[in-house]
Amino acid sequence: MIFTLSVVLIVTSLLLVVLVLLHRGKGGGLSSMLGGSFYSNLSGSSVVERNLDRLTVIAGLVWAICIVGLGLLYKNTG
Repeated sequence: MIFTLSVVLIVTSLLLVVLVLLHRGKGGGLSSMLGGSFYSNLSGSSVVERNLDRLTVIAGLVWAICIVGLGLLYKNTG
């Protein structure tokens, strides 16, 4: 179980790094290269940005759950 959570933690950590780098900053970002110029008239943000936000939040939640799970497992084993 510890090994599985450790692997998931590493994968989600790398995924979070990539997702954060894809976000658009003040002057634009890598997400604008992937279709970020197609803006929605209602919200002012693109569909790509909203989906990227959702993926980042989901990856962050999985990462946090893995951290808590590993902490509990290490506390109980040692």
